[in-house]
Amino acid sequence: MISFSIENYGILNSSYNWQLTPDELQKIIIRKKMGVETKSGVLAINTGSFTGRSPEDRFIVKDKITEQKVWWDEKFNQSFDSEKFDCLYQKITRYLSGKTLYIRDGYLCSDKRYQLNVRSISEYPWSDLFIHNLFLRFQELKRILPDWLLFCAPGFQANPIKDGTRNKNFSILNFSKKIILIGGSGYTGEIKKSIFSVLNFILPMYKNVFPMHCAANIGKQKKDTALFFGLSGTGKTTISNDINRNLIGDDEHGWTYDNIIFNFEGGCYAKILGISRKNEPMIYHAIKKGAMLENVFLKTKTREVDFLNDSITQNIRISYPIYFIENIEKKLLSSNIKNIFFLTYDAFGVLPPIAKLNRAQSSYYFLLGYTSKVAGTELNIQEPKSTFSFCFGAPFMPLHPVQYTKMFMKKLENTKINVWMINTGLISGGESYGSSRIKLNDTRKIVQNVLNGFLLEVPYEKYPIFNFQIPKYCPGVSSTILNPKNSWENEKMYQNQVRTLAKKFIQHFDRYRQDIDKSIISYGEPVLE
Repeated sequence: MISFSIENYGILNSSYNWQLTPDELQKIIIRKKMGVETKSGVLAINTGSFTGRSPEDRFIVKDKITEQKVWWDEKFNQSFDSEKFDCLYQKITRYLSGKTLYIRDGYLCSDKRYQLNVRSISEYPWSDLFIHNLFLRFQELKRILPDWLLFCAPGFQANPIKDGTRNKNFSILNFSKKIILIGGSGYTGEIKKSIFSVLNFILPMYKNVFPMHCAANIGKQKKDTALFFGLSGTGKTTISNDINRNLIGDDEHGWTYDNIIFNFEGGCYAKILGISRKNEPMIYHAIKKGAMLENVFLKTKTREVDFLNDSITQNIRISYPIYFIENIEKKLLSSNIKNIFFLTYDAFGVLPPIAKLNRAQSSYYFLLGYTSKVAGTELNIQEPKSTFSFCFGAPFMPLHPVQYTKMFMKKLENTKINVWMINTGLISGGESYGSSRIKLNDTRKIVQNVLNGFLLEVPYEKYPIFNFQIPKYCPGVSSTILNPKNSWENEKMYQNQVRTLAKKFIQHFDRYRQDIDKSIISYGEPVLE
């Protein structure tokens, strides 16, 4: 076994727990009153003032490795001074000194050719449990030579003026020293997306692997692989959990030079507001001992979870090892990619429930990563607000968006892979119709008809302005909803909304126009007549 001393990291006079089991961690968390057990014995914690990620507080150290490679952006990929990083590292290790810590050795990437060993050092036991659930786990108990170190200190707060951070909370990646520092926030999603950002840099840069913010599953009989790209709230996790298919992963994957799809992780981190046994049976059955609930509301007398109560946050979540899902692809990798889905929540009600994209459109919409925020979900949003998150994962992508898009285009070359846009948002509008979200059951049927090949056999029509193809018929789904025009009572209002959304696409694409292949613009961009 490889020898290990925590003093090597500058942490002094500390005791530590190494590789504790979920049961051991749950008992510690309960004993320390950092969480409670629900009626069914599942651990529930409250992450404190942070119940979501803070992407604007994520930094990358600018040095010889990153200076010319990272797409520096004031919103997401913010630069951090290497000397200030060293000072902050010393502050964190001093802060952790004298404490009882939780250390875990795990790894990322189910394709062993790209395995990344990570050692995490956590202040809180719940952070360690999250890492156990989300990272891939070694089969035997052994210490490793870590490729990366991750320090998670939610109780440590930075001094923005002295330390160079934006706020007291921060997440900082150092590619030269291979260290991640997370402080000031107990939200576990910061851990997940920090290591995802690391992989999204090193895999395309050094390993020729295309990283993707997507779910993936595979047919039990035909062994056909499907990918589901989508931002938060579009249904990526829900739709990829299909009783008729095996789950490869629900969020982060790589696509290799030899066309293998592999999961980066060994667990799932699902939003569960409104979950029920009926609407999401696979995820519902994963809510059992060993999983960890975050920011759920518990009924006082019974300790039952109220999954409809969002008084703490709408972003209530659960983390669990992927083997809590009954039908998984055991090796967490596959090949034979047949279908790619772009899931988008369109709050304008003008994108069809399904559209078939040509190659130029596929690249265009991948680069833009469109979805919407709905009125009332955030302060001061009084009407549908379009959101563009390039490559369906802007906060986690350190390289230039066009660099990822070119990799995607290359993957589609000389293949018969079908690319589809699925609108999981509003599909109707107008003065008397109001607006309604497409039923989950309709979306499931649409996706199933794609996967079983039925939608390759039906007639299609061109959708004006956007110019993609929409089916005239889909088994089990009302033909009325397939063309958004049919569900709007006021045609003039409908046409105005179509043009408004198309203009937003064109305007947002302007920032990439000089760097992208002109054929993508000619054959992929909406055309305002």
